Amino acid sequence: MKKNYFYNLLLSVVNILFPILSFPYASHILGPVGIGKVQFVISFAQYFALLAAIGIPIYGIKETAKHRDDPKKLAAVFTEISSIFFITSLVFSIIYCIIIFAFPFFAAERNLYLIAGILIVLSFSYADWFYSGIEEFKAIALRSILIKTISLLLLYTLVKTEADFAKFLCITVFSILGNQVLGFVLVFKKTRLNFIDLDFKRHMQPLIYIFSASIAASIYTVLDTVLLGFLSNEKAVGLYTASVKLVKITLPFVTSMGVILIPKISNQIANGKMEEAKILLKKSYDFLVFFSIPVAFGLAALAPEFIYVFSGKQFTTASSSMQILAALPLLVGLGHFFSFQILVPSGKNKEIFYPMLAGVFCCLILNFILVPILQEKGASIANIVTELVVTLLYFYFIQKFFSVDFNIRLVIQSLMAAVCFFPIVIFIRSLLTETLYTLILSVFSCACLYFLIQLIIFKNTFVLNFILTIRNSIRGKQ
Repeated sequence: MKKNYFYNLLLSVVNILFPILSFPYASHILGPVGIGKVQFVISFAQYFALLAAIGIPIYGIKETAKHRDDPKKLAAVFTEISSIFFITSLVFSIIYCIIIFAFPFFAAERNLYLIAGILIVLSFSYADWFYSGIEEFKAIALRSILIKTISLLLLYTLVKTEADFAKFLCITVFSILGNQVLGFVLVFKKTRLNFIDLDFKRHMQPLIYIFSASIAASIYTVLDTVLLGFLSNEKAVGLYTASVKLVKITLPFVTSMGVILIPKISNQIANGKMEEAKILLKKSYDFLVFFSIPVAFGLAALAPEFIYVFSGKQFTTASSSMQILAALPLLVGLGHFFSFQILVPSGKNKEIFYPMLAGVFCCLILNFILVPILQEKGASIANIVTELVVTLLYFYFIQKFFSVDFNIRLVIQSLMAAVCFFPIVIFIRSLLTETLYTLILSVFSCACLYFLIQLIIFKNTFVLNFILTIRNSIRGKQ
């Protein structure tokens, strides 16, 4: 598990570094309008690509993990799921094309929508669910590093003026599809297509529930940007993108432990090893709470500095949106933990769908009420409230069906330690005038203080075990 976590952590670091290295450059060159134009087009296409996936990225991990020790069954599962994915990709590609050619709204930028539409056509090539199911995190990480490095080089080489937004769109599409297609080609070194004695029917019921949940989830995770574009303007989309991208940079890290544990937990639950599964869930929960709370407080306290440094002066008004969205790492992290680590492996598909459905209504109502008045701030409020509603409903169903011990003491300790960030940031701002230096010194000071409070005052066992693991690794005992 430690080796898998290393590679998944490496992937998380890459997913954090890539937007840090790419978005500031692109936002300074293209400005809020250019960024908003590209992000709206990408979000619209990704919405259809997400629908085409019909929940396979999550369901596929569970099914692959169940049969990973039987090559014949594994090949059958891969063939069945990939075939379903191919058909849905084709169907939603056709629907997408009909929409962009039928409605005048898309006429002015139709070429951009056609470029982004490749994301839907080739969405079936996404095979990371298979790699995750057999716990091949090394392949996922190394492939992602390669494609993202090429994408950065293309960005720095080709995007030079505000008029280069189409080039930025193409590079963004490549950064997504290059990774997917390469992974799909290489997957045949691990398994094969086998069209003998296939059983598509057994996948339909669970996929219908997960698909329904995916539709609901997409409305408040992808369609928020699309709704903002329809209800407001491209500049508002650009400002919202600047704030939400910086916040979501942290998500791969706070969910990294959970990602590697999903196949293990699915396998243990399938084999009736509930006590072993609970041990893994505790580790994942402790990791999530310990890191997501300070990340959320840090983003809120330093939002003006993050926006100024990473996006530029043109985006400074996005600071308030970022402060509203700062709670996302904690809410999304908990939602990921409750749904994909507990409910999905346990086959509680209905219990995933109902919270998602509530999220749909909450998101749509709040966006239509708030966006025309508050624009990107309204979209931010709608996003946070929706995530809170969905996460609380997940928690309700878990309490109803499972006896999971949640460490509330760790939550309180982490909150108390993270609250100290605000006076530290205010003090450092009073000493320094350079925004970059304020950001660097504040992040370093807050991180050190957080660990010291947890270690010395609260004597947190998570920190002690973390330090012990690192020390033993250095000494070569593990």
